[in-house]
Amino acid sequence: MAGGAPPTALFLSTRPRYSGMKTRGDKLAVRGVRIDEAALDAIFDDVDQAHEPGVAVGISVAGVPVYRKGFGLANMELPVALGPSMRMRVYSVSKHITCLCYLLLCEEGRAGLDDPVGVHLPELHPSARRATMRQLMGNTSGLRDVHDVNWVFSGFGRHVESEALLAAYRDIADTNFPAGTAWAYNNGGFLLLTAVIERLEQSSLEIVLRRRIFGPVGMADTMLRRFDNDFVPNSATMHMVAPGGGFDRSYLGAAMAGEGGIVSTVDDMLRWMAHMDAPVIGSPETWEALRRPATLANGQSTHYGLALATGDHRGAATLFHSGGGFGAHSQMLKVPDAGLDLVVLTNRYDKVAADYGNRILDCCLTGLTAAPPRSKSAVEGVFYSKSTGRVVQLFLREDAQMAWIDNDMVMESDEDGTLRPSGKFMLIRQTIRTFGPRERPSAIELDDFGNVDHLDRAADEPRADPGSIIGVYEASSVGVTAVIARGDTGLVFATRSRFGKTEAQLEPLARGLWRTRLRWPWMGAGIAFDEDGGSFRLSTARTRSLRFVRLPDAAVRRQ
Repeated sequence: MAGGAPPTALFLSTRPRYSGMKTRGDKLAVRGVRIDEAALDAIFDDVDQAHEPGVAVGISVAGVPVYRKGFGLANMELPVALGPSMRMRVYSVSKHITCLCYLLLCEEGRAGLDDPVGVHLPELHPSARRATMRQLMGNTSGLRDVHDVNWVFSGFGRHVESEALLAAYRDIADTNFPAGTAWAYNNGGFLLLTAVIERLEQSSLEIVLRRRIFGPVGMADTMLRRFDNDFVPNSATMHMVAPGGGFDRSYLGAAMAGEGGIVSTVDDMLRWMAHMDAPVIGSPETWEALRRPATLANGQSTHYGLALATGDHRGAATLFHSGGGFGAHSQMLKVPDAGLDLVVLTNRYDKVAADYGNRILDCCLTGLTAAPPRSKSAVEGVFYSKSTGRVVQLFLREDAQMAWIDNDMVMESDEDGTLRPSGKFMLIRQTIRTFGPRERPSAIELDDFGNVDHLDRAADEPRADPGSIIGVYEASSVGVTAVIARGDTGLVFATRSRFGKTEAQLEPLARGLWRTRLRWPWMGAGIAFDEDGGSFRLSTARTRSLRFVRLPDAAVRRQ
């Protein structure tokens, strides 16, 4: 059920075709690119139907759209096919556009890339004021992610305004790591970036984006939409996977501004990517700053600029950013040497845009290197770092090697056995080396952007009595209280923060090591108890080693 105009119905672009472009029937080749419509259509066979949501996709060569289609439904309640001109949430693809807004202010002398955040937001806690604007935009600030704190400890679906999230940074007293020493994805950093832009412009980000970016580029259908429970014309519905199968209308709940609030269309995103090659907004120095990867204190490149990542797909250099959240995924990717741009937007959570993007590259690019042979043996086990409190679980799921590094990730295994994230997790430069027997290693080495952590295999001994950890705990630095109690099917981990409350099942991994089980595996947490059981450290993909201390019985009774 492909929707949209056929690939020969191209909209006008300000960029000329390359003189070397030529067509051969339904194939078009230029600089190592071939567009085979039938082969591309086959990539989307799994969503080419008329009863479920699907995928919208667009491909441009030299700034000229050559393939624009939609597959599946825009909304399961209506017989409307998804198309490339429909508004869809692009989630974190929003980030680099927000960064450009700030850099335009830098061009005007109203701000600086290395300004401490406190120069613009002096009301924040000192732990947040010290980070620089460059570190916010490069995910190296080390700040706690207030979105993560909200979702992990308050749950989803609760309406929380940007201002309420921002206010939390007045009180959060600690950090994930010293600024500039590591890389960790941080939506909260882009919330702070939004607040700085709005304060300098004395206007909402909605207005700033429309005036400075969307209008000049001609992105008439693109806008900032902070919440998903209102009504916006020409919008495809997002579909979240329901617990019992099928889909439902679950929402994140919290506002998304510069961190992930943009909704756009395939057509507008293709216009945007063409503009990136011949910009009318921003100086050459600004665009170089957006693309230039940061270097950590350890000398390691993050391969991540100001919300734009550099990568390699089988020998082809790429510039990209992915996005994802409740009900949707997005991928924006450029292959500069081939003049190829692609955008993939899904309106269903179970189909990952980045995976489709990789298959499109395999289909369209000529001269790619052969995919390296992969190890077929699976690695399993639970591993723990005494120095950092980090917990890693390696396991097999549906014949795929998985790693839970505070987050479930699909891993690829090199020929030498090194594990690295794949698909939508390509942004995360973490690798795992194993020591000892391949299938049952005695230890692993986690290289996290050049910061190496040694984790030993957790002893396979009988687990301690769960009753010993029942109690009330507090993480005073972020204002969260946790209660561990017995539930119908085991231990329950219930939490309360300034934004609300939630609960999750606790799953034992090994002595003193647990993980929370939520409906959304990407929001799980690892819990490592100290020897005396009086405190534990909790880590997620975006919250590092948050310490909880058991409250005395008298303190609990006073609450």
